[in-house]
This record gives sequence, structure tokens and C-alpha cells, in this order.
Amino acid sequence: MNPKRKITILSGHFGSGKTEIAINLALTERQRFEKVAINDLDIINPYYRSRDVAGTFLQHDIELISPKSHLATSDLPIVSGEIYRVLHDHRYRLIVDAGGDKDGATALGQYYHEWKELRPELLFVLNKNRPYVSTLDGALFTVEQIEKASRLQVTGIINNSNIGIETRMQDIQTGFELANELAESLKIPLLYTSISKHLKDDAQEFAANHNVVFIDRYMKSPWEG
Repeated sequence: MNPKRKITILSGHFGSGKTEIAINLALTERQRFEKVAINDLDIINPYYRSRDVAGTFLQHDIELISPKSHLATSDLPIVSGEIYRVLHDHRYRLIVDAGGDKDGATALGQYYHEWKELRPELLFVLNKNRPYVSTLDGALFTVEQIEKASRLQVTGIINNSNIGIETRMQDIQTGFELANELAESLKIPLLYTSISKHLKDDAQEFAANHNVVFIDRYMKSPWEG
């Protein structure tokens, strides 16, 4: 990620894990910046949303921008106008959790004229274990659709290949290989591989040779308890 940029947008195919990345990034950035806000723009996925961990943000003094409480569980394409206040306040570091693929990225397009001069970075979160992005052609097509809908260019790739609590290092390694191919094809950097902290011991050799960020898991499936 570019430390000089005020806005980081995370996008990716449905099930990529971008919300998990957004939460962890917001918590990390709060240690460096006076004010951090996370904008929940995921209007596509009704199950995994950053607003579901609002209590964690409150505990760490991170501002959550999302539909008001009486609309928070709605599956309608509702976005909050509060983002305009944050965009024009130089003290804020803003993390945007955008919806998956081109349909979710369409919500980004409405802010283009507001933030184009701020040059936001748009990061593509890749989970090789999801349909449609398990091949290079599929991933390239998804990136293309996101760029068209958002009117922004993807500036970096994050490898977040996983299958939840069943993830093994082989899943991460094969995901890294595809993410590296994607980055080379797009001529942009593969920024890092994110790995759940429960795999930290198993990932030591991989982490010694690659850029790795170990993350906490906040978004869990109902059957995980």
C-alpha cells in the first residue's frame, strides 16, 4: 500500500475476503493516524459486512460509515453520504470496503468526481478458491469489470487465497502463484499475501521468502460459532 495516499479501496470477487482485509487494515492504520474511517460500501453481500463488527471499531475509535442502524440489515443498495465529510477532512485515513466484482464496484463510480484528485489506490483482493477468479483469464476479466464500473485503475494485488478454517499452506501457495501471474500481466505490484494468524506457525517458511501480513479473523460463518 502507498503510505502517501489518503484512501485505500478494497475490491474483489464475491468471497475474496476483502472485508477481513479492510477490518485488519483499519485497525493497523489507527496506530499511525489521528483519525481513521472505514466506509462499508458492500451493497452486494448481505452476510459478510464490515458494519457487523461495529463494536470493534468503536473500541478502537475507528469511525464506521455505513447505513443507519434501522437500514443496516437491508439488502437494498443503500450508501451513506457521510463519506463526503471524511473525504474533505485532511486528518482522516479512509479505508473503503467495496462490493464484489463489477456490480459492487458500480457504487464506487458515484464518488469518482469527489475523490479523483485524491488519487485513491484500488486494491484487488484475490482468493483463488472462488469461482470465476480461479484462473488468470477469470481474474483478469474481473479486474477489467471493476475498473470499468469504478472508473479507477487497480493499483495493487493482495493474495488472500483461503478456504476459511480449512485453509492449508498449499492453498496459500497456489493462490500466490496465480496472484503473481495476475500482477505481472497487469504490470502492477503483488503487495502481500494475507494469512490467518492460526496458520502462523505453518507459514514461517513462506513468510521468510514472501511479503506476508498475518491477520485476525473477524468475519466468521455461522457454523464456526
